Amino acid sequence: MAATLLAAPEEHASPLIPHDYELVVGIFAFAVVFFVVGRILVPRIQKTLAERTDAIEGGIKRAEEAQAQAQDLQRQFQAKLEEGRREAARLREEAREQAAQIKAELREEAQAEARRLVEAAHAQIEADRQAAFAQLRTEIGRLSTELAGRIVGESLEDEARQSRIVDRFLDELETSDAQAVR
Repeated sequence: MAATLLAAPEEHASPLIPHDYELVVGIFAFAVVFFVVGRILVPRIQKTLAERTDAIEGGIKRAEEAQAQAQDLQRQFQAKLEEGRREAARLREEAREQAAQIKAELREEAQAEARRLVEAAHAQIEADRQAAFAQLRTEIGRLSTELAGRIVGESLEDEARQSRIVDRFLDELETSDAQAVR
């Protein structure tokens, strides 16, 4: 019967049960593939996965660091921007103060110039009045002497006498004007 089993297995063998030599070759091939995959490919795959993990984690870490730096730069920028705004406000305020000071100085200078011009005008008016008064006094004296000479009928050519008469006449005239004003 054993001989019939050996000779007949080809005829009555089940397609699901492999032959013995196929099992040995299959196990040997599986062991070689398992050894190659386990010893050579798995470490390389694990190394590649570790490198990718490190790269991804490093990339994430670098991204987080870059984001932190960006946020830090943004805070610094905001601080500098705020400082610039404060500086600009301070400069505007200083400019306003300087403008007000310059305006006040110009106003003072203009008022001083106006006072000086008014005083000069008053002085000129007073000088003109004095000159007119002196000229008038001389003219009145000459006319008075001439009139007195006609009235008296004698010539009043004597300078000393003429001067005394004119002075006396003008003094009386000023006295009468002063009493009329009171």
